[in-house]
Amino acid sequence: MVSSPTPKTAVWPPLPLAEWQDTLATLHMWTQIVGKIRLACTPLVNQWWNVPLYVTARGLTTSAMPYEGRSFQIDFDFIDHQLLIECSDGARRTLKLEPRSVASFYHEVRHLLAELGLPVRIWKVPVEVPDPIPFDQDERHASYDAEHAHRFWLVLGQAGRVLELFRARFAGKCSPVHFFWGSFDLAVTRFSGRRAPEREGADSITREAYSHEVISHGFWPGGGQQEAAFYAYAAPAPQGIDTFKVYPKEAFYSTELGEFLLPYEAVRTAANPDATLLSFLQSTYEAGATLARWDRTALERME
Repeated sequence: MVSSPTPKTAVWPPLPLAEWQDTLATLHMWTQIVGKIRLACTPLVNQWWNVPLYVTARGLTTSAMPYEGRSFQIDFDFIDHQLLIECSDGARRTLKLEPRSVASFYHEVRHLLAELGLPVRIWKVPVEVPDPIPFDQDERHASYDAEHAHRFWLVLGQAGRVLELFRARFAGKCSPVHFFWGSFDLAVTRFSGRRAPEREGADSITREAYSHEVISHGFWPGGGQQEAAFYAYAAPAPQGIDTFKVYPKEAFYSTELGEFLLPYEAVRTAANPDATLLSFLQSTYEAGATLARWDRTALERME
């Protein structure tokens, strides 16, 4: 098993879904608006790596995006609770993060972009959510609890730090640690190097995302009836993966989702959260890589 000391400064705050699910739902839509701006301004990169957001020392960012000879980026600041739009020519605008509807947020962001000479057009329908409401019509989601938004960002920072340690052990093709605003999760994905058979009924998005064999790990803050959890899955899933022994003892395989889950609370309350999470990441990777017969000698870095 892998062990790693937990820094004294590590913070794994509680994140009970019942206390912030309305804020989560609203923030999910806000990040989709910003993420779709990034999608509109960047060329397609394999497996849609041009669309995610990235965790920063203050929140989430699009990173720099090109626009007609300039560049700009959009940041969520979960310390001062504001949205920042900053341009390479020094122009900037801010929007306070506070309780406001998705429709209000959408129109305000469009207004600020227009003031900056950045009239980016996006498809206004959310993705990967049931019964989507177009952004400009969504008055239902209008919550913002600053304390829980801040906690959410702290968890992303801690999860991302451990995922980076895990990522560094792999010598093959591997994604950045990035935040997908569609599924609203922080993820890192390893590749075997082999193409995967096309999924039955796959659309263009799924076809690109799973064009090659992958093992993915990440953190999802919860939703519906599911509390926050770390996850792991292999695609395509090799036979027998559902019965492979993984760690820690709180981890389990969800036949409904087709992936391993580890409750966030099991990590947060562990004596050594880093080691607990790393044991989950490593053992679930070994489950997928061993059963799918990945060339582990070539793909893994020797420590």
